[in-house]
Amino acid sequence: MKNHTYRLSAATLAAAMMIGAAGCASGAKAPETTAASTTEAPAESAAETSSESASDASGAAESTAAHKDGAIRLAGLKGPTSIGMVKLLDDAEAGKSLNSYEFLMAASADEITPKFLQGELDIIAAPINLGSVLYNKSEGRVQMAAVNTLGVTYIVESGDSKELKTWADLKGETIMATGKGSVPEYSLTYLLKENGLDPEKDVTIDWKSEPTEVVASMKENGKGIAMLPQPFVTVAKTQISDLKTVFNMTEEWDKLGTDSRLITAGLFVRKDFAENHAKELADFLSEYQASTEYANANPADASKLVEKYGIVKAPIAEKAIPECNIVTITGEDMKKAASGFLNVLSELNPKAVGGKVPADDFYYAAQ
Repeated sequence: MKNHTYRLSAATLAAAMMIGAAGCASGAKAPETTAASTTEAPAESAAETSSESASDASGAAESTAAHKDGAIRLAGLKGPTSIGMVKLLDDAEAGKSLNSYEFLMAASADEITPKFLQGELDIIAAPINLGSVLYNKSEGRVQMAAVNTLGVTYIVESGDSKELKTWADLKGETIMATGKGSVPEYSLTYLLKENGLDPEKDVTIDWKSEPTEVVASMKENGKGIAMLPQPFVTVAKTQISDLKTVFNMTEEWDKLGTDSRLITAGLFVRKDFAENHAKELADFLSEYQASTEYANANPADASKLVEKYGIVKAPIAEKAIPECNIVTITGEDMKKAASGFLNVLSELNPKAVGGKVPADDFYYAAQ
């Protein structure tokens, strides 16, 4: 791996900018128990600063100079989806990968979206709705190459709060949550409605700015119901002894039997790069899939790499990996799952997907 570039931050990321790739600095200091928040800020806000970039770059030819050494310029945000990438990055660093990579981990999507749209990055790991926003901003010059993380949010409870067994048991309850105005809010709203509850009348949602606030409140009050993302669920269970998971929101979404999946993030590629470097992209997707399979099958070993690349400490990572829904879904399966999910988001708030659901050419190798 060549020319490692790092943009590390100890602060948790804000709402819909969810996840990203791991840092590549050997010896980079890992957070003690925190990781990037999965409750990101609205994707349209991050892309707003990129609209000028998209306009300036529209129709621009790909810069071949940046590829003279064959390195793929990869970037992402710190958080759960970066976990699926750590084995690939480690192999590349050891010279064992098919491609070489320049890797950038960003503290916010604002750092990578302009570079991506201007052709300075080739592939990014980013929230699914941000990919849709960038597709619309760039007039179709962005494609989705894979779903890389399904839902990472869970409904949890602690203390002597009402014992929850069904969604109906949430009626009259207060749910603490983060991610207002982004995917976590939309997914919670959708699941409440689909399970017969009115989000505005039947429950009270107490919005917090960060998951750490939710955990602190539950500890202080000695009880509570919350929607939390991984790895904060794992972290919270080390601090609140009676905290239990009630609903895995990904599984609850799947129970609905719709033509969609609850998706957190994906891998997005510039269309010109996909067209001009089809073999390199195919090799990347193959190795990325092997990397995610390694993480899921070997959480103890993978957790050491997660700590190595500064994502989260190994003991937390080892427990969180099985709950992070790390995947590599491509082709028609990707298109079906992602288009269905983006349709749900669009119905709840068109701005969440950039004004409209992407056309079929958004889905790489699924046209």
